[in-house]
Amino acid sequence: MNIPAILQTGLTSAMSAAVAKFTSNLTVISSLPQSSTNGASQLGTLQAPNLQINWLPHSGSGAPWGSRTAFNANPYTQAPSSSGQERVYNFTVARGTIAPDGYEKNTLLINGQFPGPTIEANWGDIITVTVNNAITGPEEGTSLHWHGLLQTGTPWEDGVPAVSQCPIAPGMSLTYSFEADLYGTSWYHSHYSAQYSGGLIGPMIIYGPNSADYDIDLGPVLLTDYYHLSYYDLVEQIMGTDLTMIAPRSVNNLINGKMDYNCSLVTDGTPCTNDAGLSKFQFTTGKQHRLRLINAGAEAIQKFSIDEHTMTVIANDFVPIQPYETDIVTLGIGQRTDVIVQANGDPASTYWMRSTISNCSLTIQPDALAVIYYPSAPADATPKTTAWTDTTPQCANDPLSSTTPIYPITPTADPATTINLTIGATVNSTGHFLWTVNGVSFRADYNAPVLLLANAGNTSYPYDPEWNVYDTGAATSVRLVVENTTPVAHPMHLHGHNMYVLDEGVGSWDGSSVVDGGNPQRRDVQLLQPDGYLVVQYDADNAGVWPFHCHIAWHVSAGLYINLLEKPADIANMQLPGSSKQTCVDWAAFTNVDVVDEIDSGL
Repeated sequence: MNIPAILQTGLTSAMSAAVAKFTSNLTVISSLPQSSTNGASQLGTLQAPNLQINWLPHSGSGAPWGSRTAFNANPYTQAPSSSGQERVYNFTVARGTIAPDGYEKNTLLINGQFPGPTIEANWGDIITVTVNNAITGPEEGTSLHWHGLLQTGTPWEDGVPAVSQCPIAPGMSLTYSFEADLYGTSWYHSHYSAQYSGGLIGPMIIYGPNSADYDIDLGPVLLTDYYHLSYYDLVEQIMGTDLTMIAPRSVNNLINGKMDYNCSLVTDGTPCTNDAGLSKFQFTTGKQHRLRLINAGAEAIQKFSIDEHTMTVIANDFVPIQPYETDIVTLGIGQRTDVIVQANGDPASTYWMRSTISNCSLTIQPDALAVIYYPSAPADATPKTTAWTDTTPQCANDPLSSTTPIYPITPTADPATTINLTIGATVNSTGHFLWTVNGVSFRADYNAPVLLLANAGNTSYPYDPEWNVYDTGAATSVRLVVENTTPVAHPMHLHGHNMYVLDEGVGSWDGSSVVDGGNPQRRDVQLLQPDGYLVVQYDADNAGVWPFHCHIAWHVSAGLYINLLEKPADIANMQLPGSSKQTCVDWAAFTNVDVVDEIDSGL
């Protein structure tokens, strides 16, 4: 099928001109209060608290991780044992009406906030989160996934329905409890259908050894493409038979949940305010500021920059890397990049912070803007600065040769198992578009989580090939060679592991080349280029059922997903907590045992 023709549904010239004129005339004026745009969240305001420079208070003295540093400690084998310190959170998921860009929308909120509350912990702490499902009108299941954490020894806490649990049924609660087993910047999100594109996201910060010096931690900067239709309506469209809708067009782009929108483009009568308000950040002249960039969107590749300021990259995902400078940072969905910015601007000026999704993504308004204030800048001073010229690759991360982990680890050159995966697309017999991996499109069974089945000794699923389970047995290392036969980029995410990124590019892998075999980039999401390839490897030292999937919400909804079954013999000997099994009892009661009407893959 001709996917490029399907995706090329361009804006009218009049609409493009209206958007360009609107964004070029933005001001710092906010006509709506924060409670109207983002509910109870403080993100995006000057009242948002800065984060800790070193660590959260704890029961001991000194660094909670002892003498470990980013330079001398293997984060996977030398992590601190559980500190005994528990960080407790209580989340209620419910619907609410907010207007992040001025357009009123009924969405999903966590404790009345968008983005959701920030989770903070020290490396080695226990994070305990009780999730209460209060979704009504209509009722839905839900779950939360703690993106990037390994869940070593606790695979049932990964938060993926049909894999590690059943969904949390309406009116019910589930308490997740897991170790902060890596450190750095991440996020959490719903893994139930495409719910996270409807608001169920929040930042997660785990303090650990610093790999570079800085003075101020300005905290999370969430970058999210944004849609005015509900997530359910969008899933209905992409899972329908109208093949022009396989990739819905976002209408806006947000920084920490805020951006203005040109309300003249609204045609459905929904209340809309042009100058809802932009996110704001405070710089202190001469100081080094840490920004924790998170692409928490649904589809778009983000290009982040700050006018007239260079950035020093210090970490990708949960991996500290050797610092390098850049003007623009590229982030696929699910990726995080920590940067340090020297505040060397005019003390009386304001500067634009930008993130754009005009490359590789479908959108109406691609440019998200926020304001950086220097100490003497007037509160009403609108920046007059201009953007950097973008010379980065369109649909790819920075070269692997630029992203070298600080702590070196050499993967085996002779992995025990190699799995070849081909990403494709098809239209099924009923006329619906699906993404495929090795010719199979994934579909979940909420009532039969694969981990719970494996724990009961059932590790063969020939009766349901749509579960896409790849059993790696007792293999100690696994290599995945992924070929993308589509002209679309895919941010590929692996649960339960930091993967070694051995090679990537356009075309086909030559079967042997590795960019840095001695110390390759490690991360949990890597962009797979259009018509390209990706070669990753992981140490199979974490028994569980681990998803490997595209992190574009609409792609995983349409089946671009597999399960990696790791060490099934060990899974069979695990003592799963009663709470994991209780989710299935509750879900069966809610659904009367039958599977709910899944309009997409379920994940």
